[in-house]
Amino acid sequence: MLTKRYLLSTKNLKSILDKIVDGVAPPKFNIDHLKSMGFASSTDRGIIPLLKDLGFISADGAPLAPYHAYRDRSRSKAVMASALRSAYEDVFHIREIPTASDRSAVEGLFKSKHNSTDKVAQMQAMTFYALLGLADMKSSVPAAIIPESVKQEQEDKPLADNEDLVSPISRLNTELHYTIQVHLPATKDIEVFNAIFRSLRENLLS
Repeated sequence: MLTKRYLLSTKNLKSILDKIVDGVAPPKFNIDHLKSMGFASSTDRGIIPLLKDLGFISADGAPLAPYHAYRDRSRSKAVMASALRSAYEDVFHIREIPTASDRSAVEGLFKSKHNSTDKVAQMQAMTFYALLGLADMKSSVPAAIIPESVKQEQEDKPLADNEDLVSPISRLNTELHYTIQVHLPATKDIEVFNAIFRSLRENLLS
């Protein structure tokens, strides 16, 4: 996984994210909301698709669980670290915690992965490093962030007829059918045939 989203300028990135922490979550995080936060420049609009790839907002702009978790200032950097590990997974194959010395390798990764031009790859790397500066990559990766209401619903849901406790294999109808081939010897002695079929009846058909 490697997002190809990037910002034309990261000058206001921290300020926008700080506004997310300080303000309330909107029904939709869109251009109008961005303007209401005081960021009317077209160079700031790239934050919207970037937030989508980070898992903060849905395709239609609705804030998701990581967005709400990020608003907890005590967890913001850890949440961002988790989002980066997901959206920029391939970058972390270069180094567990990338540093400035890895920047040329990171740019090269964007070029090879997304066929980016030199200029675009530089902005993609610039965006990544700006986000990296707002994350605590040494923090433990937070568990999957699930709204408490969903967690409670999962905990309260009873098992229907214990179906989740039964192996799927045990619910299969396992009737087995065999085909037996008997190769008779080339003989005219009827007692040989009688002995063969008597043995079949006694050992297989009983």
